[in-house]
Amino acid sequence: MSIEESNNKEIEELLAAIGQGDDRAMSELIALIYPQLKRLAHFQLAGERPNHTLNTTAIVHEAYMRMAGRREGWKDRGHFLRAAATVMRHLLVDHARKRNAAKRGDGKDALLLDENRLVTEDDTVAVLALDNAIKDVAAINPRFEHIIECRYFAGLSVADTAEALGMAVRTVERDWQRVRVYLTRAMEPDDH
Repeated sequence: MSIEESNNKEIEELLAAIGQGDDRAMSELIALIYPQLKRLAHFQLAGERPNHTLNTTAIVHEAYMRMAGRREGWKDRGHFLRAAATVMRHLLVDHARKRNAAKRGDGKDALLLDENRLVTEDDTVAVLALDNAIKDVAAINPRFEHIIECRYFAGLSVADTAEALGMAVRTVERDWQRVRVYLTRAMEPDDH
């Protein structure tokens, strides 16, 4: 058995224990996948301004605090990481809303859709615009929101996204292309 297979088995056992109410299992799980969570948080902050008031450690710890009381029944590592990415997305959106309330939308900049990542010029406005665009895309097809969370927020590959969502790789590829088109349209300035 490889190290990765051993880790996946241990992760699955911890997830099952969490589902059964073992409070200690969540701490053990976080310790085991902490480096992955830090990479996930770092990926989420990659498009933010350099002096963002949240850092990767703060995001991981806050996500842990929000997830610690849950008994979600996460199926596997991919499912748990997708849930963590969703929590981290909501943390950034909540942070942006608080910040935006203070400045009331001054300095809105255009949003650009890069091949692999949404790039923002002003993180506060951009995070809120992205959240609204994701909600619009999810209204078209709820599955699209899950693909965005896996690909954009968790930084998962197409194959890992397919595994986390229980979908075919080709379906994820096709949906990801559609999602990018929808997001680009949803985030275009209304100058026309």
